[in-house]
Amino acid sequence: MSTRGNGWWAALAGVVAAGAGLALAELIAAWVDPASSPVLALGGVVVDSVPPWLKDVAVEWFGTADKLVLLSTMGVVLAAGAALSGWLELRRPPAGRVLLGAVGAVMALVAATRPEATPLWAAPAVVGVGAAVVLLRLLVARVPAPATTAAVPVAAGGIGAEPADTTAGTEAETGASRRTFLVWAGATAVGGVLALAASRTLAAGSRAVEVVREAIRLPGAATPAPAVPSGADLGVEGLTPYVTPNPDFYRIDTALRVPKVDPATWSLRVTGLVDEPFEISWDELLDLPMTEHHVTLCCVSNQVGGDLIDNALWLGYPVRELLARAGPQADADMVLSSSVDGWTAGTPLEALTDPDREALLAIGMNGEPLPEEHGFPARLVVPGLYGYVSATKWVTELKVTRFADDEGYWTPRGWSARGPVKLHSRIDVPRPGTPLEPGPVTLAGVAWAQHTGISAVEVRVDDGDWMPAELADTVGPDTWRQWRYVWDATAGDHSVLVRAVDADGQVQTEEEAPPAPDGATGHHSFGLFVG
Repeated sequence: MSTRGNGWWAALAGVVAAGAGLALAELIAAWVDPASSPVLALGGVVVDSVPPWLKDVAVEWFGTADKLVLLSTMGVVLAAGAALSGWLELRRPPAGRVLLGAVGAVMALVAATRPEATPLWAAPAVVGVGAAVVLLRLLVARVPAPATTAAVPVAAGGIGAEPADTTAGTEAETGASRRTFLVWAGATAVGGVLALAASRTLAAGSRAVEVVREAIRLPGAATPAPAVPSGADLGVEGLTPYVTPNPDFYRIDTALRVPKVDPATWSLRVTGLVDEPFEISWDELLDLPMTEHHVTLCCVSNQVGGDLIDNALWLGYPVRELLARAGPQADADMVLSSSVDGWTAGTPLEALTDPDREALLAIGMNGEPLPEEHGFPARLVVPGLYGYVSATKWVTELKVTRFADDEGYWTPRGWSARGPVKLHSRIDVPRPGTPLEPGPVTLAGVAWAQHTGISAVEVRVDDGDWMPAELADTVGPDTWRQWRYVWDATAGDHSVLVRAVDADGQVQTEEEAPPAPDGATGHHSFGLFVG
């Protein structure tokens, strides 16, 4: 068949065939296990492979939309590859089918080797891409040939004569072949849409987990948290609230699909270097005396002045009590916590057994069961440590071990092993670019030194002295504190900086460092214009 003028049709055939095949794969994955989706499995490998600097760039540019950007980018790349397979199948058959088959083999291998996977997880990719290979052959065979252009006949063997293109048809024939192709392509696309809709219907069964969550009535706290003092919120417009509402709480994790965990089948195992390993079910956990505690959580990827930090009231059972029941052995110094999706965090054992640190196996957040995206039914909350070494969501195992023997997910990827949260402060008000008039201007923000506490915040305008800011009240050292400073602004361009002092007298460093490998440092500063 001639390829002149019909390469675009072949590319369309590749996209339609691959799209329908992936839709079928999603349908099978919904039956096998939603996590066996070839696209999600491949995306998981991408997430696992990114170096720290690229992770920081993604979080800085896209924030909590980084997963959507990743999946969208993957969609574009897969569509381009599918178009190429169609073009190759037309031009160099069976090269297009070989390309699709190779991609399918990679997807099957990736899915079958994901954490918690079984060999059956390869089935969606095998069947879906197998169907795509068959559909590609059928559609490319029906790609319309380009029409001929009427020309003056040339005597056979005449000078300048060109051989006739026997594969090209008349305009009428080409129109008919296009209609045939479009019918086949349309039917294939409709089939793909139906398969995708069916996969979503099956996946809607996971709605049952949300129904169960909504029906849960959390037990009361045997040890309730102190009431938030009225002075914890300074009431400055635009200032971050002391307690972050659940929908606004930042989410950074590696899960491209939020795990759907039924509490009825959930359990937590405490294993490793312990005298008495044990397993606890959801109902057994609910029967234990719960503790409430306000804790501010922070992501290690948070830039200076960034917003990947929030504060909430958590309800849970002290992790130290779980570990005491198991009896850690003398040579243990770390707990490797595992998520249902295979993610892990290595937490210093001393942080989890410290009687003065309320590390919780949390089941509640701001008075309601944990939202699914924040770890339902249970997660870890550890004051004073960045999330990558402590805040395991959808947690299923606590393995008592040693730093010399085990590593959490991010440590072999270049991040430090222990991750204590660094002393920081941030300016929330006014926002850069806000029109200002000479006279009193309120500067305000938050400062944090989890598990140590903030004793002072200081503000500097231009090259002036560091001036003390007013501090809001707090429930304790494990949360951030609001601050406020009223500046007598004069006309012109100005720079403002903020720094904090913790309860031990340590002053926040001005030395600038990126988030990797153990958290960003430096003073938050920006320019203001007073008109």
